[in-house]
Amino acid sequence: MNHSRHPLRFNVGFLLNQPIGTSRDIPFEFDRLSFSEDLEVAGLQGLARVTRTPQGILLQGDFQGEMVAECVRCLAEFQQPLHTEFSELFAFKYKGVSESGLMLPDDGNIDLAPLLREYLLLEVPIQPLCTPDCKGLCVVCGADLNATTCEHQARIAQE
Repeated sequence: MNHSRHPLRFNVGFLLNQPIGTSRDIPFEFDRLSFSEDLEVAGLQGLARVTRTPQGILLQGDFQGEMVAECVRCLAEFQQPLHTEFSELFAFKYKGVSESGLMLPDDGNIDLAPLLREYLLLEVPIQPLCTPDCKGLCVVCGADLNATTCEHQARIAQE
């Protein structure tokens, strides 16, 4: 079903001649998947449901995983959880195209990777934090205030 070069590609041709409303769930599970230089996801799990509609193939996705992120306060790397849900229509004809502009390819193969990459990137926080109460770094010496109290912070606390 999946090709190693395109692990998120699958064929929906079997739905084309099925009655409207026919659907199938396609599960995905990867230890690690690299979408591009800017996004590598560990423990990616998800389910894609494809449903035959009058206009095309409705794809509903629910995926989760983790990526390595850098805390904006203390600069430590941590595992940032990601979760996304989406619905997109792959239209049969150009006049049935939705806002997203997705058309069902002639060969019936949908590559979920570009779409999933975009939805996962939307879930990455603009300012990722390792913990909500991260203390950050000392502005004078750069010490990690989560791990230690430096002499500069001790002076500030006394004043």
